[in-house]
Amino acid sequence: MIEAFKDYEVWFVTGAQLLYGGDAVVQVDNHSKEMVEGMNNSGFLPVKIVYAGTANSSKEVADVMSRANVDKKCIGVICWMHTFSPAKMWIKGMQILRKPLLHFHTQYNEKIPYQTMDMDFMNLNQSAHGDREFAHILTRLRKPRKTVIGYWKDPKALNHIAVWERVCAGVADAQDCLIIRFGDQMNNVAVTDGDKVAFEQVLGYHVDYVQFSTVLDYFDKVKDEDVDALVHDVYFKEYVVADDLKDEKSEGYKKIWNSAKAELTLRALLKDFGAKGFTTNFDDLGDVNVEETGHGFDQIPGLASQRLMHDGYGFGAEGDWKDACLYRTTWVMSQGLEGGTSFVEDYTLNFDGDNTSILESHMLEINPDIANEKPRLEVHFLGIGVRKTPTARLVFTSKQGHGVTATVVDLGNRFRLISNDVNLIESQPLPKLPVASALWIPEPTFEVGVGCWMNAGGTHHSCLSLSLTSEYWQDFAEIADMEACIIDKDTKYDQFCKELRWNEMYYMLNKALK
Repeated sequence: MIEAFKDYEVWFVTGAQLLYGGDAVVQVDNHSKEMVEGMNNSGFLPVKIVYAGTANSSKEVADVMSRANVDKKCIGVICWMHTFSPAKMWIKGMQILRKPLLHFHTQYNEKIPYQTMDMDFMNLNQSAHGDREFAHILTRLRKPRKTVIGYWKDPKALNHIAVWERVCAGVADAQDCLIIRFGDQMNNVAVTDGDKVAFEQVLGYHVDYVQFSTVLDYFDKVKDEDVDALVHDVYFKEYVVADDLKDEKSEGYKKIWNSAKAELTLRALLKDFGAKGFTTNFDDLGDVNVEETGHGFDQIPGLASQRLMHDGYGFGAEGDWKDACLYRTTWVMSQGLEGGTSFVEDYTLNFDGDNTSILESHMLEINPDIANEKPRLEVHFLGIGVRKTPTARLVFTSKQGHGVTATVVDLGNRFRLISNDVNLIESQPLPKLPVASALWIPEPTFEVGVGCWMNAGGTHHSCLSLSLTSEYWQDFAEIADMEACIIDKDTKYDQFCKELRWNEMYYMLNKALK
């Protein structure tokens, strides 16, 4: 059982009708229960499926969908038509349903029993018939959903359901997700700003501001002995630390100690507020004379941000609340999978023909979950922002392999989700740039991947996962009924740009019709 999903469940509703008699309905129930039990025992699904019964009438459909809406454990509904289930009876229920929907086009039996099949068998096993009727009404109602097609024991089909379940968990988590902003956007940057009210309407995240004087109240309550324990029992044991930094009289030790106090401050505040993420800002750190007064952070809480991301807190640098929200969801969807996640920023380019790549990093805040080696805890000068002073950070290079990075942008009349498949490659050492970093080549090529990202209005910040695929973000956007621009190995630049123009026409027309 994955801890992040232990309180969630997905409901399985089977469609039928009473035309074929009560005995047929009993068989439908028995088959459905067997299928649900088999899928739960398959080892492929991260969230438990609960059989919610067979629906045989409009009233029964509406009742089960109403119950799904208010059940806190239910994060999505799977529907399957065992027999022919007239779709007019699904209209009210589908109009009521507010939880994510998956239409599973499957069948109880795997093969056609050619020698024994009779009309009773045909009446009972009509998924090829009933699922088309159900799909028609979903299309007529413009109902967002995911469609999975395949035998219910087939790992390929189950893996598609598993992706959707993880996305449903991320969507459910977003509905009570508070992101705290310490400071605002910086330096008139446009891409990190946006409409927070509309964002909450579409995706559920609530973004709020907490003044830094409140942070200082928590800072003042942190006990020195707790800071000492974090430094010696956690930092010095979990990371590679040079001996001179362990000297309590050294300047380096003091900077590490200050970073630990910042971490404990943020943890206490986030816990008390019930927040699942935060943003930071170079300009809000405490008293102006913090070096003399000790009342506040001596630099941005980089080490704290790295470690809080590891624990699942959403994070966005420079006030980037949209990517803080999306990082939290990236982390939730990735639970139980190998690879790691991180907030990243496009740093600089390395032009090298077919191997042209982008160095991804940030001043300090990259999640050690993507580290290729045991992170080194180091202290170096940081010459940016209102405080130009040495500060602690975890230094490492990332793992290599395939990943996907994603972001959300506000286009004024809608939000657009953009994802890009990337291939992380080995980076050369950066002796003069002691930060955590990753080096990747966007798919399908550097020119096409970057060109599509930029034409779609993509940000310089994004959320990287080494375990997710673009299918997760397609499902996420479908559930939110939001535009998705997916860039992968099959993307063609000219076609992608045409689709951006078509999308613009669609959303302008859709807004006018409303």
